[in-house]
Amino acid sequence: MTILSATFLTLVYGHYSHAQESADESGILSDEDSGPAPEMDLAPAGKDAGKVKLGSNTNLPIPRFVSLKTSAGNARRGPSLSHRIDWVFKHRGMPLKVTAEYGNWRRVEDRDGAGGWVHYALISGVRTVVIQDAVADLHAKPDDTSAITARAESGAILHLGKCSLNWCDIRADGAEGWVKKSAIWGVDPDEIRD
Repeated sequence: MTILSATFLTLVYGHYSHAQESADESGILSDEDSGPAPEMDLAPAGKDAGKVKLGSNTNLPIPRFVSLKTSAGNARRGPSLSHRIDWVFKHRGMPLKVTAEYGNWRRVEDRDGAGGWVHYALISGVRTVVIQDAVADLHAKPDDTSAITARAESGAILHLGKCSLNWCDIRADGAEGWVKKSAIWGVDPDEIRD
């Protein structure tokens, strides 16, 4: 039986590292963020929370899941290169949730809610998930009684395939199987994929 772990996979959930604070010549940290916050597409809240919001630049739903296209991606405080880097996402394939759009920038967050603004060139529509349970069993069929084909450890990143109401088909490094949605992050609880 294959065991997929964060050290075994070439794609791992790399968390993130906090960016170094930038100081001026005096060593005092600057909180300037290049002016007022721009108008942007945000995920609906409150009474509009059930409605599907579409991004004005992409015409895609907000929120939505994407993955990190590069091996490192700077998450900035605001949607421009002049904003300070707050986080650096460290691993290609890491699943992220887009929560807002502004021009060529997407506000994203990881499973822990950490994030910021990244340029759209750093993310991909390829869907991945990260294992949240200590160990998740991958089954031959979307059924607890079916054979276990592999096990994936917490933090392992896998490619997302089909999803039913409670199960998703995932794969990585030659291993494939069905896992309960509750064991992964990177797919909405009510999302169905064919």
